[in-house]
Amino acid sequence: MAEAALGAEGWVVLARRVRTAAGEIDLVAEREGVLVFIEVKARPSLAEAAGALGRRQRERLLRAGECWLAANPERGEAGVRFDLLLVAVDGTVRRIADAFRLE
Repeated sequence: MAEAALGAEGWVVLARRVRTAAGEIDLVAEREGVLVFIEVKARPSLAEAAGALGRRQRERLLRAGECWLAANPERGEAGVRFDLLLVAVDGTVRRIADAFRLE
């Protein structure tokens, strides 16, 4: 469902379940030069999914994104961001663009 939602918005999925030295990234996608690292959270409701990403996990994702970029420096020429893709049991999907940043 997550990939279908991204494809419908014109994103090209470059990688799935990427393992780096810093941790795993669920999806890596790109559109018009913008590179997005996407964390997918599936829960019974969108509200529960939204609350499932803690500070430590955000930090791990930031480090994993840095690792992926170091191995793929040609990507993200128009920018890089971290999105959160929420999936509810009823099939509802919501993407939170630019969900978090380096602090």
